[in-house]
Amino acid sequence: MIKTIKVMLLPSNKQNTKLFECAGVSRFAYNWTIARQQENYKNGGKFLSDYDLRKEFTKLKQSLECNWLNNYSNQIQAQAIKDACEAYKKFFKGGGYPKFKSRKRSKPSFYIRYDKLQFTKSHVKLEKLTNSKNKNKQRFNWIKIAEKDRVPTDCKYYNPRCTFDGLHWWLSVGIEYPNNEVIPTNSGIGIDLGIKDLSITSNKDFYRNINKTKQIKKLEKKKKRLQRKVSKKYENNKKGVSYCKTNNIKKLEKQIFKLNKRLTDIRDNYIHQTTTEIIKRKPSFIVMEDLNIKGMMKNKHLSKAIQEQKLYEFKRQIIYKSVWNNINFIQADRFYPSSKLCSCCGNIKKDLRLSDRIYKCECGNVINRDLNAAINLKNYGYKVLKSAI
Repeated sequence: MIKTIKVMLLPSNKQNTKLFECAGVSRFAYNWTIARQQENYKNGGKFLSDYDLRKEFTKLKQSLECNWLNNYSNQIQAQAIKDACEAYKKFFKGGGYPKFKSRKRSKPSFYIRYDKLQFTKSHVKLEKLTNSKNKNKQRFNWIKIAEKDRVPTDCKYYNPRCTFDGLHWWLSVGIEYPNNEVIPTNSGIGIDLGIKDLSITSNKDFYRNINKTKQIKKLEKKKKRLQRKVSKKYENNKKGVSYCKTNNIKKLEKQIFKLNKRLTDIRDNYIHQTTTEIIKRKPSFIVMEDLNIKGMMKNKHLSKAIQEQKLYEFKRQIIYKSVWNNINFIQADRFYPSSKLCSCCGNIKKDLRLSDRIYKCECGNVINRDLNAAINLKNYGYKVLKSAI
């Protein structure tokens, strides 16, 4: 089993500049590959393999115009060419057409040679981060990492890549771990996702909506205030039809970006804590409904609340954490009436509205609407497992 570990880098100013240069080299090779494939197609040629393109790119580096590429790792360029070719292969299978990477809009990233990657407790060494003329070459190649002892130092690394998220550089690396052979035997869990609460389990555990906390509301209020400031400055500095971006506007936009990043990190951290707590109970199976999130987002009254809940991310984490722990993940049919079905007698209440938060059945069952749905999902899981035997 290969798991990915992501650590934050703390480069110096010179190292930070070099990392951006490496990302620029990767972008250059990627765009060159797409341009070369388009030119070849216009001339009536067939699809060029990444092997042929890498050989052609090696000859290109010998010219005076592109001689500067020799100062950087060859693996950065080779992997970028391979990634562009993979993008074309996905396009042939029905995916989107590959686009050129933009210096302003694309996320800076590049590949690192896995066999040259070295970790210590507090530093990581990258291949050819500087040229051979630098006297402090060995020292310059070592970059400090934010978390000590986060990555094992005596193992093989898979597909290491450096990415920049707008504030910090991150290094993600795959590490092989032994498979988990323990099979959970506890009772299954049904999970109902919602807006009022993030999730409700059949064990009567309610996980609150973190967007209703004081911390999130305070940050959202600050974000709105900064957005109003930026909007007014754009209007005041308008020249005819076009808008002029001043240095003060850039400063405010950077503050807004940091606020958005902080809000995203808080929400992601909360989802990780919630999903990990559910998985630690070691249920034999987990059942979730197949929500049409794309269709739900069309509701203008609920779209913002649904977006902030990050329901797809919650489901994604539950799925891969279930695989790691040998837990059966069952997805209920999209049209399964988990909310309208009574968890006691099985009667379907067809006139149930979204505003009805308490489920009242003719049999005398009075229960929270979301808890009733979670219990029905759990029962659905038992039926699916019995039919599979």
